[in-house]
Amino acid sequence: MASSEIAQCLSATLSTDPNARIAAELKLSGLLKAPEAGLALSHLVLASDVELSLRQSAAIILRKYVTEHWSPYFPQFKGSAPTPEVKAQVRQAVFQGLSDPIRKIRSLCAHTLSSVANCDWPDEYPDLLSSLIGLLSSLSPDSVHGAMQVFTEFIKSDLTEDQLLPVLRQLLPVLLNILGAPEQHSALTRSRTISVFRQCVESLYMVKDQYPDAVKEAVATVLPVWLDAFKTLLNVDPRSDVESKPNWDGLAIRVQVFKTLDTIHTSFPRALTPYLKDFLTAALNHLSALFPTFTHYYLQSSASVPRSSEDETIELTHLACPLLDFVSSAGRSGKAKDWFEGDNLAGLVSGVFSWVQMTGEDEEEWANNANAFVAQESDDTLSYSVRMAGFDLLSVLVERNPVATVHVFQSTTQRIISESEQARNAGGQDWWRALEAALAAVGSQSEDVLDVIEDERDSGRGKPIDIESLLINVIPNFLIISQFPFLQGRAFVFASQYAKLLPGQVAGQYLDAAVQVLEAPEAGIPVKVSAVKAIHNFCQNIDDAVAVPMAPRIAKDIGPFLPVTSEDTLTLVLETLAAVVQIDDGKWITEVLARDIVVAVLDVWMKNNKDPIFISILTDVLESLSSAPNVYQTVVRQALPTLCNAIMSSTAVDSWIASAAIDLVSSLVSGAPESGLGEGFFAMLAPSLFSTLRATEDRDVIQNGISCLTLVVRKDVNQLISWSDPAAGQSGLDGVLQVIAKQLQSEDESGGLVIGDLIIHLLRRAGEAVLPVLPQLLQAMVTRMQTAKTATFLQSLIIPFAFLIHNQRDTVLSLLEGMNIDGRSGLDIFIQTWCENAETFQGFWPTRISALALCSLFASERPSLQTLIVKGDIVVKPETKNVPTEFTSVPFPVKALKLLLHELQSGGEAASMGFSATDVAELDSDDGDEEWTEEEKLHQGFKADEFAFLSDMLGPRGTAFDNDDALEENDDEDLKNDPVSTMDIQAHLLAFFKECATRNTGNFSAVVQQLNPDEVLVIRKVVSG
Repeated sequence: MASSEIAQCLSATLSTDPNARIAAELKLSGLLKAPEAGLALSHLVLASDVELSLRQSAAIILRKYVTEHWSPYFPQFKGSAPTPEVKAQVRQAVFQGLSDPIRKIRSLCAHTLSSVANCDWPDEYPDLLSSLIGLLSSLSPDSVHGAMQVFTEFIKSDLTEDQLLPVLRQLLPVLLNILGAPEQHSALTRSRTISVFRQCVESLYMVKDQYPDAVKEAVATVLPVWLDAFKTLLNVDPRSDVESKPNWDGLAIRVQVFKTLDTIHTSFPRALTPYLKDFLTAALNHLSALFPTFTHYYLQSSASVPRSSEDETIELTHLACPLLDFVSSAGRSGKAKDWFEGDNLAGLVSGVFSWVQMTGEDEEEWANNANAFVAQESDDTLSYSVRMAGFDLLSVLVERNPVATVHVFQSTTQRIISESEQARNAGGQDWWRALEAALAAVGSQSEDVLDVIEDERDSGRGKPIDIESLLINVIPNFLIISQFPFLQGRAFVFASQYAKLLPGQVAGQYLDAAVQVLEAPEAGIPVKVSAVKAIHNFCQNIDDAVAVPMAPRIAKDIGPFLPVTSEDTLTLVLETLAAVVQIDDGKWITEVLARDIVVAVLDVWMKNNKDPIFISILTDVLESLSSAPNVYQTVVRQALPTLCNAIMSSTAVDSWIASAAIDLVSSLVSGAPESGLGEGFFAMLAPSLFSTLRATEDRDVIQNGISCLTLVVRKDVNQLISWSDPAAGQSGLDGVLQVIAKQLQSEDESGGLVIGDLIIHLLRRAGEAVLPVLPQLLQAMVTRMQTAKTATFLQSLIIPFAFLIHNQRDTVLSLLEGMNIDGRSGLDIFIQTWCENAETFQGFWPTRISALALCSLFASERPSLQTLIVKGDIVVKPETKNVPTEFTSVPFPVKALKLLLHELQSGGEAASMGFSATDVAELDSDDGDEEWTEEEKLHQGFKADEFAFLSDMLGPRGTAFDNDDALEENDDEDLKNDPVSTMDIQAHLLAFFKECATRNTGNFSAVVQQLNPDEVLVIRKVVSG
């Protein structure tokens, strides 16, 4: 195929006549199926006598040709692959294009060659790397530019571990030569050498465990040379790259240097340590030297940022973000602690306050885009910015040096207030920017600053920052300057972040002012969004007594925002509504208001029924509403029919609707009063819920449905028991048992812990009603134990037995002894499964009920238990120390004591039993870690100060483990109040061991002799203590 034919066709595709263009495109598709099409295109790309636009078009089509016709390796492959001979010629032509005198042709060829390399290297294109390194070693700037672009993509994706080190030995010296030759190579080409070097560092880090010696040698020999080069580059005044220059290409080198420093600091911090202070000083100098340029181009928007020599934009913000990230990373590590003091600390804080100012572009976007305005300060925002990087650095500084940093906040803020006042009086239009940034910066650290103020006050020292003075003397002046909406809005948010410091009356005035802004029709997006954010903070940070008088008004004012907002703004509005309805437990909410809020909430859900964040907040709102006094029935009447319809009408295609609707119903059940769910609640819910759970295979629907049923059992089990399906004649209890049976039969174990919770609460709340079917239920559970794989599902099967054993031991044991499942007794299966999994149980109540049931079994002295042999300890052989696969075999009573001792020690009770740190250290660990220092041995693997910190966290003598506060948030109220949770488990276990020793229960003394020496030591101390 001749290149001229392709050229003619490509020319026609650029025609202004749509018919001619479509005809040409169709003809081109046909031509590309020919085996020589790639070769014809590649020759056209190299033809210097052809018009540039046609060559570029050919290069673009060639890359498309590679992905569609080169090889089945590509997902888009359509067949008609060229022969190996033609491929070799195409590769050679494209490689030649890397040295073309025209930059755009080089770049297009580099992209195409990268695609080819993904597929062909190394098997079909073994000489690619040596050829590319040859180009880099040439003296031609064009060739180096083309090869660098291939390397930038190539190192990232294609080098395997064993190829990496040889390539780096060849490549890195060549890259360093290019970086050090500014007179030969452009700044952008030199910046790419650093980018490729950074990818090499990342790759070295990935293989350091596989090739420790080689990587250690590379780090020791290669990194210092590059770090010296970076030091030299950063010591050149950065203003030389931006002042009186046609472009800012030089900044690209600095951007890559700081990105690479951050990578080295993360991967090989020790190599960087000798240089760290020099680089931190260079970073601070950059912030200072480049700020006038930032002001000119970004804050005052006095000129446009110049395009690079390759027609891209290189922004100062591209440099500021990695620079701030590197300083944050260094500060967090504590490696150069003494650098972050005095003038350096003051310079950093001042630099951050300056660089986080709103740019002209920010102002324009945020004034018209509420979501962008909300997102820029959200903790979980995906958009990264100088402001976010700056705030992150401030948080590191406050964490590492709290008092000194907050002192600098005070002095810097006072200076900015004074300078802003002078600028305002002089008629400057941008006087507000620095002030807004300072308030945003200090506000972003409000939680830590409040802690510092409190700590200093408690220690009898003066306040490091006078926030009260700002709130009373400075901020109120800005609440009314509507011509500067961003400063006005920031003033509201700042006040709300420090609301805890406000007297009640002043807090009320601030809240009232924020509400007035919501109601003002002329207020723009920034101020209204800021007012919503402020109200959210105020509702959480001021006394209910101050907020209650305004709560109904706020709820009504927020309502109109719900249907007109989306994304981040809607999240903020919903979170604010959730905070408002929680004021004073919603005692102020009327039936009319409750009805209006439910309607608005369901409307939001119907429009956003796939968004987990919205659904999470909506469930909070509904739970708060339904738990508010006197409006529960109104909320249920308004919400439940709609939600039941949604559950019933949802299909497998849109199962997320049922999942979310069930979640919302659960929030109604959670908020129900102690008197129960109210007449007709379960009768309305049951048909749709049982029907969906029978039919669905969706994990979320199953989990949410089971959780909802569990809540119903806990809140109003009588409704469930008394309901029957008029169509099928099935009772509510039958329906629940069918759900459990389906989960036990399913191979999917995603029901996990929730099915166990349902069974537990059913047994606790409806024991009498379940009694007739209990044997079948227990047999089904034991049968499933044989095939269950996940720890959570096994726990769901075991813990209900533990509960029953604790309450009706002998009845349950008789049932288990009488079961025959595939030739094994039910007792054997159950005990084996329990013993293997007991140490993996999650949750406060489950681990306790397991321990209590084990005590009960040991004390039973039942013959069938004495002869059961179970898995004991792991056998660790010297030659397979890290691969423990064998276990000892021990009688069940021995294993029971081992598990109970583990429970006693894992609960932090070792210290409470009077053991010294040395005693604890003597207990062998079977984790194979023999590298602890003497200090760490004394403190269970921690340094002394770390151990002290943990001891403080846990409370004196391990008491935190027996406090209700130690209960996991997921443990429900029923179980928190259960005697099992409130009892002193430590005292119970100690008494159990002592009584067994005194009475020789279950031949205790003989069983103890079968424990390992460390366990015997513990038993002796317990019994004699």
